[in-house]
Amino acid sequence: MPSRSYNEELNFLEKIDSHCWRIKKGFVPNMNVEGRFYVNGHLEKLMLDELKQSCGNSHKGGFLPGVKQIGNVAALPGIVGYSIGLPDLHSGYGFAIGNMAAFDMNDPEAVVSPGGVGFDINCGVRLLRTNLDVKDVAPVKEQLAQAMFDHIPVGVGSKGIIPMGARDLEEALEMGMDWSLREGYAWAEDKEHCEEYGRMLQANPSRVSARAKKRGLPQLGTLGAGNHYAEIQVVDEIYDMHAAKKMGVDRKGQICLMIHCGSRGLGHQVATDALVMMEKAMKRDKIDVNDRQLACARINSKEGQDYLNSMACAANYAWVNRSSMTFLCRQAFAKQFNTTPDDLDMHVIYDVSHNIAKVEQHMVDGKEKTLLVHRKGSTRAFPPHHPLIPVDYQMTGQPVLIGGTMGTCSYVLTGTEKGMAETYGSTCHGAGRAWSRAKSRRNLDYQQVLNKLTEKGISIRVASPKLVMEEAPESYKDVTDVVETCHAAGISKKAIKLKPIAVIKG
Repeated sequence: MPSRSYNEELNFLEKIDSHCWRIKKGFVPNMNVEGRFYVNGHLEKLMLDELKQSCGNSHKGGFLPGVKQIGNVAALPGIVGYSIGLPDLHSGYGFAIGNMAAFDMNDPEAVVSPGGVGFDINCGVRLLRTNLDVKDVAPVKEQLAQAMFDHIPVGVGSKGIIPMGARDLEEALEMGMDWSLREGYAWAEDKEHCEEYGRMLQANPSRVSARAKKRGLPQLGTLGAGNHYAEIQVVDEIYDMHAAKKMGVDRKGQICLMIHCGSRGLGHQVATDALVMMEKAMKRDKIDVNDRQLACARINSKEGQDYLNSMACAANYAWVNRSSMTFLCRQAFAKQFNTTPDDLDMHVIYDVSHNIAKVEQHMVDGKEKTLLVHRKGSTRAFPPHHPLIPVDYQMTGQPVLIGGTMGTCSYVLTGTEKGMAETYGSTCHGAGRAWSRAKSRRNLDYQQVLNKLTEKGISIRVASPKLVMEEAPESYKDVTDVVETCHAAGISKKAIKLKPIAVIKG
């Protein structure tokens, strides 16, 4: 297809309202549905500038611009509604990160694509509350940060301290948080406040390769590196007191704890293994895609089902991982304050997944359909009264945890009916990268990044200081921009703003 000028590309994009654009059919070949993306003025400029820079480039290396990736996903077989880009969208493998799409389970042609889930399967965020105030923590902040750093194994290739043999791993992959509960690493209430109650039932450990298991075995209960972190946070603003009180947050200055991590090497290997098998399935079933990174298989094919079974195992592993780190954080706090986690009221507010594909019921053109919803770099955000959210949140909607970048604020949102109708109950997941990791390393000095955090009064413990440039706030879009866009578009609603006072990183 001959390359078009930027102005020609713009003919296929139309601004619907102040926060939503449509991508018309024809923007890329073979689109089955239109695209939609949500932005505000500043994020719109970033999206369109990326497209402008790509015009005239042959794209032999690197990823396509995010808006083109939304278009390519719209060309996948069996997609319904729209291919949707959320405000934190940035280029990724196959699907852009922040691109979600739903596929009709009753369409024999419909596909599942590992690129629509991501390599870090069930990378997600968990938020715990405490009954502590900032005045309780401030005098011992450094000691508490050190205690957490000592308790949680962090960094590339870090090894866990939760005892685990091969049989334990098999059980954890199948049982998810039920394994953590049985082994004493989780509280019964933790499961209630977790997406899928911390266990995907279609998990089948026999579908996970020996190599994936070998990578996962030593890493359980570890934070890893990259954008993963554990943060001690303080409540900075409460926008919706009714929703906040349901979450056990009732005042500014209250201390919370946020854990952001995923399925480590096991999830990465599950995705890699599936991509190899799906390339073969595509040839056999004659599935054509616009971008070979969108390798996929029919949902009901052996390859499709094997992937969904192994992906569920990786998702369960990630929930066990976050549960293990919750256990370690509770121990660190209890030790520092010479009391028990229970007396500190260290309950899980909620645990959300960012990279996952799930079978859900949604309305499409006025009819209820069973869909396979791919959420890559996006968060489930179900509205009030939805049967799949906990009793505690039936009146407020599901809590949605939006982790900020290192040293910037994080948010808790709630799901809305409008989000359910427009984005299949999905919203943003974080800030979204603005610079590549390589550009961040070239342009930033790690000591300056650390000094800036210290100036803001943030204690930091980091296993790989020379990697902190990749996660510096300058490397990302502004998380407040992203959240305000989702709030203004009505696809989720602001409830709480949190700011970090201590960061533990890989």
